[in-house]
Amino acid sequence: MDSASTLRFAPPNGICLHSGLRKVSSSVMLPELQHLRNSLPDSVEVKCVDEAHSALGNCIACNDDFALIHPDLDKLTEEIIVDVLGVKVICQRIAWNVLVGSYCSLSNIGGLVHPDTFVEDLEELSDLLDGLPLAVGTVNRGSNVIAAGLIVNDWTTFCGSDTTTTELAVIDSIFGLRDAQSMAVDL
Repeated sequence: MDSASTLRFAPPNGICLHSGLRKVSSSVMLPELQHLRNSLPDSVEVKCVDEAHSALGNCIACNDDFALIHPDLDKLTEEIIVDVLGVKVICQRIAWNVLVGSYCSLSNIGGLVHPDTFVEDLEELSDLLDGLPLAVGTVNRGSNVIAAGLIVNDWTTFCGSDTTTTELAVIDSIFGLRDAQSMAVDL
């Protein structure tokens, strides 16, 4: 492996991270992890995190520049996030919730956060994120667990089938997807 592709194995509670914040369970078997590693470009860095909070996807919300993280994450975990993802880390709560990865979704264009977020808190968070536009909202007919029903990047979004047209309008507006062609997929 080259120096840009470091691979270490996690202790029992560890989580593997690589750029893009994809997660691999610590229960993954060595051949499975090797297959994943062989499927990734050599430039993708993989590090393991020994963290008491095992579901890091619930504890981290990020885009290409920032990672909002659970305020109680270990300092070493924070350093690994900075190192691997190359982002500025901000310890923050969303509407009193420490599980920022559950209660918001971010792209480089905007972010959707828990509907109980106060306007002042929304403005403060936007300032911390260098002016990233933010909106409060829900998915799947009123669920405030945003990330459980919404996956977004700078080009597209996927949301739960129960997401209403009003919720879709907010999502479309904040993530700048108005110019994209919408397409429903029946599964």
